[in-house]
Amino acid sequence: MSTMPPCGVLTPKDFKSELRPIWCPGCGDYSVLQAVYRALAAVNRPPHEIAFVSGIGCSSRIPGYTTAYGFNSVHGRALPIAQGIKMARPDLLVLAAGGDGDGFSIGGGHVAHAIRRNVDITYIVMDNQIYGLTKGQLSPTSARGTKTCTSRLGSLEQPVNPLLYVLGYGCAFVAQGTPADMPGLTAIIEEAIRYPGFALVNIQSPCVTYGEEDQLIKAHRARMTTLESLGHDPSDLIKAMDKAQHYGTELYTGVFYRNPEPPATFEGLAAERKQEMMKSAPPREKILDLFLQK
Repeated sequence: MSTMPPCGVLTPKDFKSELRPIWCPGCGDYSVLQAVYRALAAVNRPPHEIAFVSGIGCSSRIPGYTTAYGFNSVHGRALPIAQGIKMARPDLLVLAAGGDGDGFSIGGGHVAHAIRRNVDITYIVMDNQIYGLTKGQLSPTSARGTKTCTSRLGSLEQPVNPLLYVLGYGCAFVAQGTPADMPGLTAIIEEAIRYPGFALVNIQSPCVTYGEEDQLIKAHRARMTTLESLGHDPSDLIKAMDKAQHYGTELYTGVFYRNPEPPATFEGLAAERKQEMMKSAPPREKILDLFLQK
């Protein structure tokens, strides 16, 4: 018999699984996980109505630490699987999680198509500007000049700007947070989950083992600036892109863009198309007669 409390009294503990996280002590992902627990409790959907999909990497362990249905997929493929789940079961709350390498390198091509389809998925990216699980190689968001075990003389490449990347493809909800501001991070994740359509939350989640000193939580707390304190209007796409271009030099947190008129979701349009086809389809008896005639 289920011991889950009735809907209306869910708490963060209701979403905490028996598995113990095995991230490095001090990893930013611990705080991201806590923010996810709190956001899910606030949204008030029981765990059996939630599907959590991830790819490969430190951040992709996160579904296993929740009581939701979890699917740990292959590297970079969280979004296609999450879209398939949402199409098959549109009644479920579907989340996807991954890192900057998982999401903007091998999985980068999937991001654009998930955005243009506008499947109702919340994509949480833990961006630490490094490949932490495989021992500290350059990632797509590593700053130019970053020195790692495989780039001793420093990176020659311009980093991917994940915020401009998704805004340019037309993402209807784009936000950024940091574990240095837990209340703000929790609120951002909750708002992204509630948004009706594809929503991306880029979280600057520091890697304490391979990351740079200026990327750690203490440094985040000193240099972060909330978009709300700047009077930013999240309904203005142009202003959102203007703020987003400072990724890597400024740490802006909050909602960059929220389309005030959410476009139709892919699964909603698919349901409408199905209804149209059902109305115009001939009766079953007619179909059977045509089949027998052949």
